[in-house]
Amino acid sequence: MLSVSSTLNAMEEDNLYLKNPLKNKDLSQLNEEVPPHLVKRPWWLWSRWWRKQTPGEQDRVAVLGPLLAVVLFSLAILATLAYLRIDETDRENETVQRDAEFMQQKMRLRMTESQDEILSLARDVGAGEVNLMEFQKRSERLIDRHPELLSIYVLDSQRKVKAVYNSASMFGSQAPSMNMLMQESDKVFGFKETMLRQRPFVSSPSKGPYANFNVFAPFFLKNQINGMVVAEYSLDSLLIHSVPTDLHAKYAVALLAPNGESLAGTILPERKGPQILPAWLGRVQSEASPATPIADGFVLKAQAYRTSLGFVGSGLIWVVGVLSLFTIWMLIGTWRHTRRRVKAQNDLLKETNFRRAMENSMLTGMRALDKQGKITYVNPAFCQMTGWSEKELLNHQAPFPYWPEQDKEALEVLLREELEGKSSIGGVAMRVQRKDGCIFDARMYVSPLVDHLGNQSGWMASMTDITEPNRAREQLSAAQERFTTVLEGLDAAVSVATVGGDELLFVNAQYRNWFNGLKIGHSELVAQAGVSTVVPSDGSDNVDSLMGLPSDEVTNSQVEQTELFVPELDKWLEIRSRYLSWVDGRLTQLVIASDITARRHAEEQAVKQAEKAQASSRLITMGEMASSVAHELNQPLTAINNYCTGMVSRIKDGRIDEESLLNALEKTAHQAQRAGQIIQRIRAFVRRSEPNRSNADVRTMVNEAVELAQIEFRRRRVRMTHFVAANVQSVEADPILIEQVLVNLLKNAAESIDAASRPAPLRSVDLKVTQRLVGHQEMIEFEVLDNGKGLPPEATTRLYEAFFSTKAEGMGMGLNLCRSIVESHQGRIEAENLYNGAEVRGCRFVFWLPLGASKSKGNSV
Repeated sequence: MLSVSSTLNAMEEDNLYLKNPLKNKDLSQLNEEVPPHLVKRPWWLWSRWWRKQTPGEQDRVAVLGPLLAVVLFSLAILATLAYLRIDETDRENETVQRDAEFMQQKMRLRMTESQDEILSLARDVGAGEVNLMEFQKRSERLIDRHPELLSIYVLDSQRKVKAVYNSASMFGSQAPSMNMLMQESDKVFGFKETMLRQRPFVSSPSKGPYANFNVFAPFFLKNQINGMVVAEYSLDSLLIHSVPTDLHAKYAVALLAPNGESLAGTILPERKGPQILPAWLGRVQSEASPATPIADGFVLKAQAYRTSLGFVGSGLIWVVGVLSLFTIWMLIGTWRHTRRRVKAQNDLLKETNFRRAMENSMLTGMRALDKQGKITYVNPAFCQMTGWSEKELLNHQAPFPYWPEQDKEALEVLLREELEGKSSIGGVAMRVQRKDGCIFDARMYVSPLVDHLGNQSGWMASMTDITEPNRAREQLSAAQERFTTVLEGLDAAVSVATVGGDELLFVNAQYRNWFNGLKIGHSELVAQAGVSTVVPSDGSDNVDSLMGLPSDEVTNSQVEQTELFVPELDKWLEIRSRYLSWVDGRLTQLVIASDITARRHAEEQAVKQAEKAQASSRLITMGEMASSVAHELNQPLTAINNYCTGMVSRIKDGRIDEESLLNALEKTAHQAQRAGQIIQRIRAFVRRSEPNRSNADVRTMVNEAVELAQIEFRRRRVRMTHFVAANVQSVEADPILIEQVLVNLLKNAAESIDAASRPAPLRSVDLKVTQRLVGHQEMIEFEVLDNGKGLPPEATTRLYEAFFSTKAEGMGMGLNLCRSIVESHQGRIEAENLYNGAEVRGCRFVFWLPLGASKSKGNSV
């Protein structure tokens, strides 16, 4: 394992290398600084190249160079040994080839010599110069000189044996008979071939445990073959007697057939086991020569016996190989060790740079003291905080220069406690004086400083500037105080309670004033207001029904608002409630109760005033229509008077019968009924009553309004037509109020036509009621069209203002009340002029009422 000192030394070498001025200079500058007589020297180029490499690259070169040298040396040794072995093998091959040729020549000479003697014997036999005794003697001498001969015999032209001589070494006393000799197929074939060719013939060697071949030497009589001398050779004896003894000691000699089968001699077996080296290194040398004296295709093969251990068995080669491998293994191990060392060095350098960069970039000041209280280390953040440099702080003892003068005694005590190990775990708040005299608040945390051996060498302190956090804390406290003051000063009761629990988390002064700070007040408000709340599923578990739902979906839900009367307080309260996520994460419910008693009284008073205004408006309308009403009532009353006067006079004169009297009385009753209906309709229109919304029939409301408006229309000689669509449905409305709106709009239309002095054909008003889709809702549309003078430009923006009127005698309440009535029924009203080119030809008033309009929460106007 690398020691710390060696690693630091390597790091110092790297730092020195990084500070090398030659490292950052280019090649041209180096060439300019190098003396001319050194520029072209290789060692100078190598030195310059070596200095340009990094320490890691130099280590790799220093390790790989010897490794490469050892590998090259080993390869050179192996190449030299291989060359010597190849040269030795070549010499051995040449020797084997030369000796094989020598053996082949010796065999040819021996065969030629014996064949010449056999031919000579055949000539003598054919000439009659050799008798049987002489044949035996000459054959014996021939076999003695050529032991490879097994037998010699004489055949006549009919293939009959005339004489025979057998070698004693081969057959002894068990020599075959003459008839048996010529029954062999090879001898028959040789005899026929000799007779056919008319010249000596050498047969092919036979196969078997005793490989033999025959030589047929014919003799002639008058140019015709009269017989032949046959000599039988033994291949084994031929090889033994033809090859010299010294060559037999060096080689294994064999005679091979054309198919590679061994007929005689010895063949060395092939080497078994894995072939480590190539075939040309260490194999048994052999050479094959054609055995031409015997037969075509047969070869004489000579194999050299191994006399040495060969290439692989050489001890020198093994020693060189083992030493080379051991050296390479050691160099590889050194290289790997160096790589690990360089890696550890780089890791340590990275870790040191990382820690140094972390220390330099952190905002927390770090200071180290030894056991005597002397500063041994400060980081840049500490120097930046205090304004003192590292050189000024190192080796400094108490009192330290960043201690304020007025706090030195207290800081001395804190330092003694720090050195004794009694400092607080939560840190100590202190004041620090910068070099420029400024003072800031800081918090210092102290911990033991332990070295790499586990021994405490001092104390490490971290200092944080808490001036801004203190300022933020003070501002937060002030904001909290202001917030509490505002909540306490509210005239509304504010309470926050846990959902499904009995704990009140916050109440203000108004809540305490109303409910004495009890949870029962919060619960009663929620229960009486009907606000949706969450309660535990049973009494044992504090589990609410919103368990599992996202809290942001609950807390972001719409604020629920309602109004209720609290008899205990004799007040109307407006209750607003919503869910909150409390500071500790619990789900809570906020309830704000505002006293709206005065507002409710004002609203009730406003409703009463509105009702009075409506009744007054109707009375004013009827007052304006008084002359028309009198005229309408005068007609039925005059008719009744006339009918009664006529009946009285006719009764007195006795000129009336019962049928005429009944007819007159019916007409009188009809006129009286008509007068009563007019009075009843007027009374129903002008009487003061509470708003009463019901499912009203539109056609009935229109007919009642038209009946009332007809009085004014007849007085002003204005025609009126009305149309109600057949598909119009009923609406949820107050019929009297809607009739008031229609009567007011129709009366204004008649007055506009009268004021414009339109001629008789143009004095008309149209009322049209239809059902249509406005936006995305079904509406009942009431449309009033007239041919009057229209609306002046200044009236378009102030048309519905109270007490604004375009008529000199108008009060300005009619259209204002109309809009209030329509809007209280969740409808809307509009007005516009009708044009014929640039000329105003009338006005159009239209208002819409929604189908099935629900009752408003508050009272209608």
